Amino acid sequence: MINNSSIENYQTFTLGRFTFRRDEYFAYIHWPQAEHIMPIDQFLRALMRDVAWGFFYGTVNFDSVFGTVNYYGSVEVFAGKFNAAFVAKNLAFSERFDTDTIQNIFNHMLKDWTPAEFDPFAAPRETSTAFGKKKPGENMAIKRNRETAKRMVGMKDDSALRTDANGYPVNEHFADVPQDEPQVVVEPGFEGCLNAFNLFAYLSRSNVTWNPSITSVLKDSLFCPTTEEYILPVIHGNDRVEWFIQLSDEIIWNVEDKETGKPRAKVTMKAGDIAAMPADIRHQGYSPKRSMLLVWENASSDIPELIRQGKVPTNPVNF
Repeated sequence: MINNSSIENYQTFTLGRFTFRRDEYFAYIHWPQAEHIMPIDQFLRALMRDVAWGFFYGTVNFDSVFGTVNYYGSVEVFAGKFNAAFVAKNLAFSERFDTDTIQNIFNHMLKDWTPAEFDPFAAPRETSTAFGKKKPGENMAIKRNRETAKRMVGMKDDSALRTDANGYPVNEHFADVPQDEPQVVVEPGFEGCLNAFNLFAYLSRSNVTWNPSITSVLKDSLFCPTTEEYILPVIHGNDRVEWFIQLSDEIIWNVEDKETGKPRAKVTMKAGDIAAMPADIRHQGYSPKRSMLLVWENASSDIPELIRQGKVPTNPVNF
């Protein structure tokens, strides 16, 4: 439900027994047992990715208290469920909604709460502020579509945009990235069956951060490269193993237990490093300089249930 439609004031939103409101600095999340407060820029960056990713794989923690869990057809909204202090004090609460219902409310929230000059996908140095009174104006940044190839970028019907072909400039942090493309020569009769492209050049023109595109698809295997700068706006709780390949520069990952939030590891990945994030953790990354990361996902819908039943392990390999 959407309340308070005054053009001068931010709207208040109701989702089941949750209520959401914002002022000039903060987002307030109320549920029957308690209320939680978040800086509005942090909340909008997390909300943007939750919507853009279709609630992603597993758990999207906006912070240590609030977030969503994707059940692929329905989405659980929770407060305090994965926070030991809230659970101990009986302050935790959750409700599950049809995906379309929560998607509709969150989209309206983004539209009403995001100032026209604030880009939730951008690094802080690249955008204006999310703070202040409500102003008129439509925000085009929140209408971006995630780039998703059906095969591989450049192949027939891949459906992904070529960032260079669409006029995106090279980001200033990637000014040294070569832009030349590989030459592909095939035997007669095999035209359109083989393709190659400069992934580094492709990523150097990305105008979003922490938003994996899909550049190749082979059955359930997805290559999802992305550019990262500043802090991953969510703490991602896995429901399957994710593989990370650091393509450039450096990312520091804080890794915690998925259920309790207790620290598990700190992982510093430099260019060329490969790491696997197990299915029983949550993680948040810090990238001091804009960097390139390749995330390899197995998109099989069977994996979460197989893990819950103990039929497949939460980690990819035992050494």
